Amino acid sequence: MTASRPIRIGIMGFGSIGRQVFDLAVRSTDLDIVAIADIGKPGILHYLLESETDTAGKINLDGNLLHSPRFSTRMMQIDSPQEIPWDLFSPDIVIDCTGHFRDRTSMQAHLDNGAHRVLMRTLPEDEADRIVVPGVNTSTIAVTDRILSAGSATTSALCLLLNIVSASFAIDCVSMTTTDSYTSDQSLQDYAGRDYRRSRSAARNIIPNTHEAARCMAAIMPQFAGRVMTSTLNVPIHAGCLLDTNLVLSDASIDVDTCNEAVNAGSGNYAGIVDFTDDPIVSTDVLGSTLSYLFDTQGTEKAGRHIIKALGWYENLGHAARLLDVVRLYHALDLQEAA
Repeated sequence: MTASRPIRIGIMGFGSIGRQVFDLAVRSTDLDIVAIADIGKPGILHYLLESETDTAGKINLDGNLLHSPRFSTRMMQIDSPQEIPWDLFSPDIVIDCTGHFRDRTSMQAHLDNGAHRVLMRTLPEDEADRIVVPGVNTSTIAVTDRILSAGSATTSALCLLLNIVSASFAIDCVSMTTTDSYTSDQSLQDYAGRDYRRSRSAARNIIPNTHEAARCMAAIMPQFAGRVMTSTLNVPIHAGCLLDTNLVLSDASIDVDTCNEAVNAGSGNYAGIVDFTDDPIVSTDVLGSTLSYLFDTQGTEKAGRHIIKALGWYENLGHAARLLDVVRLYHALDLQEAA
């Protein structure tokens, strides 16, 4: 492995996140997407890529090869990690963007088939070697890590906010609700699904849902284990998320201005990942942003003596960018180990 060659990446799952990862890689100078595995037909996947990203006319499909200005990518119509011949492509890392394969056995299949590492785009179902949130716990990574998770867009936003606020104020406990777009596993019409509420039309309803960030806090920020409650409201929009966080602070003297000043100042330590805005923005204003968290100073409120309510915005493109940040972090670690 040398510093001069691009990082070789395989992708499983060419849905929205997978296509965003591909688009960001095309615009980079240090990343090559060597192969993509997805259940969909290559022609349809190429069509969706061009319809959702600024790649129309720039990416050409020739049989099973997707040609971009920087690299060519083999398309494979495969729906199981156990079937993918990663050894033919020698990827430094595989990003599993499906969101469906979250268990260690499935991730091990990627490794057994030739991937050097595998990175889940969502929280693990059971055990991963590391859950990495750029800007929060990257100092903990080790060259021996093989099965990784980058958390989720919501997990990153929450952890970044907690990291910034806790650097200035003691936090007793936290309650978070993310107002999120509907997801690809929800039905647009009422249809019997895995639970009652998610069986209702995502296009017509605000649907309360659970969120797993609280379950994984011990692996990311151990100091908050058992002190965070998380939930989701899926709403009928296509993209864009609002994080509504109630922070119970130990110090009753902290007011809105003090909190805003601390977060605004702290965001400067997370260039390209966290920022703040004083503008009265709404969800569409954050589309196209690669930030993981955009703090909304107008949304900060105080309730009672100890509760500060904070609002922040993000979209999935920011999470796609953090996936590639994790890829680069481990590549740099491998280079150090090889030196």
